[in-house]
Amino acid sequence: MKRYALHFLAATLIVAHSVYSQEEDLQLTSKDSIVQSSWMFSIGYNFVDDSGDAFNDFTTIKDQWNAVAFPSRISIGRYFKSGIGIEAIGTYNNYKEGNIIDGDVNPEDISYFGLDTRLSYDLNKIIGQTGFFDPYIGAGLGYTDANNVGRGTYNAVVGFRTWFSDRWALDFNSSGKWSFGNEATNHIQHAAGVIYQFNIKKGLSKKGQEKLALIEAMEKEKQRVNDSIAAADRAREEAALAQRLAEEKERALAEKARIEAEKRRRQLLEDKIKELGHVYFNFDSHSLNNDSKKVLDGLADILKENADLKIKIASGTDSRGPSSYNLGLSERRVNSTKDYLLSLGIDAARLSTEAYGESNLLNECDDSTYCSEAKHRVNRRSEFIVVQIR
Repeated sequence: MKRYALHFLAATLIVAHSVYSQEEDLQLTSKDSIVQSSWMFSIGYNFVDDSGDAFNDFTTIKDQWNAVAFPSRISIGRYFKSGIGIEAIGTYNNYKEGNIIDGDVNPEDISYFGLDTRLSYDLNKIIGQTGFFDPYIGAGLGYTDANNVGRGTYNAVVGFRTWFSDRWALDFNSSGKWSFGNEATNHIQHAAGVIYQFNIKKGLSKKGQEKLALIEAMEKEKQRVNDSIAAADRAREEAALAQRLAEEKERALAEKARIEAEKRRRQLLEDKIKELGHVYFNFDSHSLNNDSKKVLDGLADILKENADLKIKIASGTDSRGPSSYNLGLSERRVNSTKDYLLSLGIDAARLSTEAYGESNLLNECDDSTYCSEAKHRVNRRSEFIVVQIR
């Protein structure tokens, strides 16, 4: 299981490295975005062919095209994400004396005015974005005063823009104008100008959208890889935690077993020492009799069998006599008890002492209570308390 987890983690890291390497090479740039909507302002020149033969041969320039030397066309338009644009166009021109106007030689210079609106469509929405070349077609309505005759017109336009940046471009177009409402002539108006684009809103091109989809897919894969790595890390951490908890539980159980064993051993030793009984002294004496020595011999054996056992020797007196005297008597009794154990080879470091005097009676036989000799004897003793094991 551990080997499988390591293999899985290694494979995941390889995939992660591959994903990150590809992601470094795949980034959206300005080339992946296009202008989706904007305003355009244009100024330039217009050329009018009102020869009467314009729609049969619109390339003839000499004697048919009319123009002025200064900028003669201005337009403003709003263009939408759908590719549709709405424009307002104003033009001025001059029919030159001697040019062909409606099949006749123009006898004098005549001013030309035009005010048009048109609806255009960006053909790149169909053929795909080129970035530089931007063809369009359109149709609209207008009013033109030409050859001293005013007329409403139906207009059709075809043209293209060449973009040098997001802001600037050149615009070339040709419009056919068909009059309605009178017998005024139909004519063609050509135009060339400079465009400035503003209030731009951008979006991704088709290639940019494809790149974004790929980037998102890679991000998703990256997240999957990260999730896999995180899952592997969690699994490893959980396994380590489980092992640590198991070890702690094992240590806790071992410690509990040790404590229980120590408690049982302590209780056993306390019971064995209790079975030996106390060392009893005669009245006003600190000497050990044979019975007392037998008790201490048994205690010495227990101490020798349990080298880590330490005890406290506590000695007391009965209540008869002054308490200060009894305190001194109990000190002599505890010392005689300790000295005997030392004579049997017990280390002094394992023995502590306490003298009670008459302050720690084992029965009711205080100074105000009459007791028999047997009851007073109970308090004339050395007793043994387990202090430490280990």
